[in-house]
Amino acid sequence: MNRIKTAPLSEYLEALRVQRWDDHRYYHHSRINQSLHLVSAVSFVVAYGFLVVDPAIAALIAWCISMTSRQSGHFFFEPKGYDHVNRATHEHKEDIKVGYNLRRKVVLMALWAAAPAVLWFSPDFLGLLDRETVDSGFVRSLGMVWFVIGAGGLVFRTVHLFFLRDVTTGLVWAVKIITDPFHDILLYWRSPLALLRGELIDPMDHALDDGLDGPVDQPGATR
Repeated sequence: MNRIKTAPLSEYLEALRVQRWDDHRYYHHSRINQSLHLVSAVSFVVAYGFLVVDPAIAALIAWCISMTSRQSGHFFFEPKGYDHVNRATHEHKEDIKVGYNLRRKVVLMALWAAAPAVLWFSPDFLGLLDRETVDSGFVRSLGMVWFVIGAGGLVFRTVHLFFLRDVTTGLVWAVKIITDPFHDILLYWRSPLALLRGELIDPMDHALDDGLDGPVDQPGATR
């Protein structure tokens, strides 16, 4: 694993910009997906507000509204064919994705969906919940379980990236995920208006010449 290297803040900010730009241009072509991300982002901001006072409620909002709207956009509305804008196949983009690709998301969402069943048969969630949480009721207990799953998913992939790529990539990705709701509001607030005009796919004219390192399906592309 690479050691954390001292680097100017500008380098980390540039890495964050690249990760955000790649995420947008590769995985957010559908205006429906973009609009659902706007819904997700707003509800995530609300969840952040609850996080400091009630993590269980924050997790319920984040998983039941934010994550379901966000991931349904990716699974059901984002095109899976050849990406002519970036000259890359869907399979190639899945292979080089920094964060959770669709295969990893299936695992994460399966854990989320299985949690209520486990909690129903084991009110202390296999001994992981304390008595105070259990006594607070099923819904609040579920919120705490989902909070741990969400936080665990973030920490797991961050550390995984430390070994898979490098420490900087992992740290930048974690910052990106945490701040995505605010960035998505700025990026996609016009998407519902475009959708109302009948534009189902973002033409991505701004991505045709991004000034980065060329088509993603060049040999050795790793972003």
